Amino acid sequence: MNSRIKKIIVAIALLGLVASACFAYFVYNTMFNVNTAFNNDYAYVYISSTDTYKDVRAQLEPLLLDIDKFDVLAKQKKYTSHIRPGKYAIAKGMNNNAIINSIRSKNIPVKVSFNNQETLEKLAGRISKQIEADSVSLLKTMKDSAFLNKNNFSVATALGMYIPNSYEFFWNTDAVKFRNRMLTEYNRFWNSTRTQKAKALNLTKDQVLTLASIVHEESKQSKEQPRIAGVYLNRLRIGMPLQADPTLKFAAYKLPKYKNTIIKRVLNVHKAINSPYNTYKNIGLPPGLIAMPDVSAIHAVLNYEKHKYIYFAADAKRIGFHKFAKTLTQHNINARSYHNYLSSQGINK
Repeated sequence: MNSRIKKIIVAIALLGLVASACFAYFVYNTMFNVNTAFNNDYAYVYISSTDTYKDVRAQLEPLLLDIDKFDVLAKQKKYTSHIRPGKYAIAKGMNNNAIINSIRSKNIPVKVSFNNQETLEKLAGRISKQIEADSVSLLKTMKDSAFLNKNNFSVATALGMYIPNSYEFFWNTDAVKFRNRMLTEYNRFWNSTRTQKAKALNLTKDQVLTLASIVHEESKQSKEQPRIAGVYLNRLRIGMPLQADPTLKFAAYKLPKYKNTIIKRVLNVHKAINSPYNTYKNIGLPPGLIAMPDVSAIHAVLNYEKHKYIYFAADAKRIGFHKFAKTLTQHNINARSYHNYLSSQGINK
């Protein structure tokens, strides 16, 4: 072999080594160099079920130092055609390889919390801010007649299926999965102990929840709720109308006349409203919940205070609390005191 051929072989070998070195550098630079551009410990991306790689890329671009190098590796690892919905974390200092591994397989659960939602509409709006499902699909699913009938609910009682608490969901949970999970949680809440307590009261689960919604609207004081529940249960036992002011407000707000208003004082005109929720006109519980009760109010009904009180009125000296009475005479004194307080504050409607 002459010297010229040797030189060519050596040159080719050197070129090969250079090419290999360049390729190795490119691979290392593309895969393993830090490629985050944010200062926080973590950044989060929310990938919807309908997102394409273009949508994901738009979220990632402001978070990365070099989106083009990310593109190269994403194509190489076939991520561009295998997008997975969910909430994903990108840690500060991650390289492209780690980022792709994270947004491909590390879907992070989110905490979904709700309470004090007065209607299914408001609940749907609240939930839609925490998971991917929109409020329209959530509300439609919540009111689905086939589902309600199958599980012994009605539109009037459906709100009771959603026990206020914090729950873990994947962000990309759809409306049906959310509703079905809530049914599971409802059935778990109604364990044998609570179910037996409801039976001992001669109330169904729906009736317990309906009464709890009234108790909750009467008082947010958990220590006082069992006593208020006891008053209403006493009235139910003797066949006396519940005469619950919150039910009158609920009935009024369904009328066009009271739309976008706040009733601060229940008047005789409200007591004349023709509605199944008017517990001044109708004996017994209304047909459904008037709001979402806290768990404390549900427990207050199931573990009500046994006493002989039949009446209660708001306490003008301890706002948020009530005065209780066994006789109408004492109740009228208590009620007059509170009405005078309202008048002194200029609250006439």
